[in-house]
Amino acid sequence: MKFQLDEQQGGNSISRQEDQKVWVNGQVHQRSLLVPWRGEVQAWDAARFEDLGEAHFERILALKPELVVFGSGARLRFLRPAIYRCLIEARIGVETMDTAAACRTYNVLASEGRSVLAALLIEAQD
Repeated sequence: MKFQLDEQQGGNSISRQEDQKVWVNGQVHQRSLLVPWRGEVQAWDAARFEDLGEAHFERILALKPELVVFGSGARLRFLRPAIYRCLIEARIGVETMDTAAACRTYNVLASEGRSVLAALLIEAQD
């Protein structure tokens, strides 16, 4: 699915998502990643939904977003809140949706100047 986005000044934008790929700033990513509203896009060592744990979300704290949009993969799946408790305790909002919806939502929020971070799960194909 291709996305159309107004040019963001100095921020990251997701231009496309399909199958097990996400394009950020024109570069294709085939593994899970963290996309902050500004700054470096980072690999996220989350290979499968079932393997996600607290440490995966503790990494996000250092990036200091006001909101995290968690893309749970090809379909919508919810984590136990204990896994992202560190974000809740830091008063960082967390929204869960499938990865395609997370990409679209991230772009809207980033274009509004919000300090949003997309945590996108791209599960390894066997």
